[in-house]
This record gives sequence, C-alpha cells and structure tokens, in this order.
Amino acid sequence: MYKVIKPLMLIALGGFIYSAIEILYRGYTHWTMVLVGGISFYLIGLVNEYTQYDFSIIKQMTIGTLIVSTLEFTAGIIVNIILKWNVWDYSNMPFNILGQICLPFSVIWFLLSFFAIVLDDICRYFIFKEDYPHYKIF
Repeated sequence: MYKVIKPLMLIALGGFIYSAIEILYRGYTHWTMVLVGGISFYLIGLVNEYTQYDFSIIKQMTIGTLIVSTLEFTAGIIVNIILKWNVWDYSNMPFNILGQICLPFSVIWFLLSFFAIVLDDICRYFIFKEDYPHYKIF
C-alpha cells in the first residue's frame, strides 16, 4: 500500500504546485495540466533516486527539463491537436515545435526543476524518512 500512497502523494503535491504556478502566471489552469505537472514532479524526483549522489544538480535539472518537455509535448499532441481542446498554444513563441513546446518555456522548466528536485528531496526526507539529500553543482 505504501508503494502506491507515496507516488500518489508526490503526484498530487506536484500537480497542486504546478497548477498554482500556472494560475498565478496566466490566471487559470486545466485539469490535464494538474496531471502533467504532478507526473513531471514525480519523475523529476525519481531522477536522483536511481542515480548516485555525485550526479550533479545541473544534470538532474537537464533531465528534468527533458521530462517536462516530453510530457508537455505528448500531452499537447493529445489534448490540443487530437482532441482540439486548445489548452495552450506556443505557436507565437520562438523555437516552438508544433506549438506544443518551445525553448523559452523549456528554460523555465530547467529553472523550476531545481525547486522540484529540492522539494521532492525534502518530502522524501521529512515525510517518508528517506536518506538525507546531498547535492553537487557540476
């Protein structure tokens, strides 16, 4: 049961935080973004769970960016292109791919990944009594 509860708690936390950030940024969110944000948070947290502590925070943030961008692109194809729900459109942003992801937001995901990594570690340490986190910059 614990193996199910912990991921669900982390996904819920990540979804809530992402939704709050999106509401603050653009005034609203969509339920699909709660899922994408929550799953992204959980997967970013798993990066350092399956690597050594000498795996740098910059590498973790880079992988986190790839995780979020891949999930956002996949969700965008389904939600925006196939289902035509028009949840977001980055067509007017520079370096976009099919209007679903773009370079400026990938840079934002890189920066937010830092906070996701640290918050996940804090939760795992204080709530789930896992190992104390250690970080290496490069």
